[in-house]
Amino acid sequence: MFRFILTVVSIMLALDALWWYVADLYARRLPNARVWRIGGALFMSIQAAGMLLLMFARQLGLDRTAGLPMWVLIFLFVWHLLVLPGTVIAAMLIRTGWTLAGVVSFLRRRLRTGVVPAQAPPGPPSLSRRQFLATAAVAVPPLVTVIGSAWAVPQLSTFRVRRFVIPLATLPPDLDGLTIAQVSDVHVGDFTHGRTLRDIVESTNALKPDLVLMTGDLINRRLSDLPAALDMVRQFDPKHGAYNIQGNHDLFEGREAFNRGVRAGGVPLLVDQSETIDVNGRPLQLLGLQWGPRRGSDSEIDASVARLLTQRRPDAFPILLAHHPHAFDRAAAEGIPLTLAGHTHGGQLHLTRDIGFGPWMFKYWSGLYRKENGSALVVSNGVGNWFPLRINAPAEIVHITLRRA
Repeated sequence: MFRFILTVVSIMLALDALWWYVADLYARRLPNARVWRIGGALFMSIQAAGMLLLMFARQLGLDRTAGLPMWVLIFLFVWHLLVLPGTVIAAMLIRTGWTLAGVVSFLRRRLRTGVVPAQAPPGPPSLSRRQFLATAAVAVPPLVTVIGSAWAVPQLSTFRVRRFVIPLATLPPDLDGLTIAQVSDVHVGDFTHGRTLRDIVESTNALKPDLVLMTGDLINRRLSDLPAALDMVRQFDPKHGAYNIQGNHDLFEGREAFNRGVRAGGVPLLVDQSETIDVNGRPLQLLGLQWGPRRGSDSEIDASVARLLTQRRPDAFPILLAHHPHAFDRAAAEGIPLTLAGHTHGGQLHLTRDIGFGPWMFKYWSGLYRKENGSALVVSNGVGNWFPLRINAPAEIVHITLRRA
């Protein structure tokens, strides 16, 4: 994992250097070029130094945030994981567009006359146009970073309660009205800690749920954050218990270490395991799908679901807990009436519900989905944050009421 992170950080720093070089070239063309160049150097120095500090915080004996203020962390994440890649992609698309436009123009002239008349080489763009392009290249990416960071700050401590009433034909009469608080993707760590965890507990307990079901990514990446996360879970007060499964972020520092830590903290953890509880005299079976050794294909997820469902009890009402929402297809095919999932963060960044990272990356990404056989899936946006900025994908606790159809 350290090698992977080192590779990613190295690529980010290389892109930092490339953008700095190009921006500095453009800054030389502007009035007050010295001011522009100093500003660019200061911006990039903060970004590069901050990323290096985060990378080697542990080796330097620093805490998980390397002692950096929260706004600096947000600044680093928004730049390196959103604005910088977007700037590189936009520059490549613009350059490709200009090249294609030049080729099309050349071919049109050739087809129109049969020859290409000799022309004087084009003169340089006008000063005003050159200054506009230079100003945009130097100023726009940092400006977007500042605006995005300012927008992100208040989001880190806010979330909504999203409610679903789900009718299920196979729900036993004794379970009619069962309530579930789905608390997913808390990501205790860099951006979700302290007062926010207390607010999550208070809001969840205020719902007075029968069950609290957690669908993975309890911690963000460091096992040192696990005690605070477990303390949060132990404060939940559902009538019939709180249950947790693995998410991919939980396992960054070791699968077995995470499993041992959670169980030693007294929190039920279902890893390809099931737990049957008595609710109003009826058996309800929770089936917890483990996160695979690697991010698998849909066929691998299907195979994992099929193996888990061999534990299914025919006399119990089943609920599948799966971090990845694509487990729903096989679960529904096997007759599981309800699947709960997370992982997607609602797509994180969306222009509209259907335009954004959600539908680009996932078949199911936010909210309630139904199959023709009546099986239901709820995908939570997650209540915590690994990345500080959300657009049209608000953090949430999901409150579910089951009804007999």
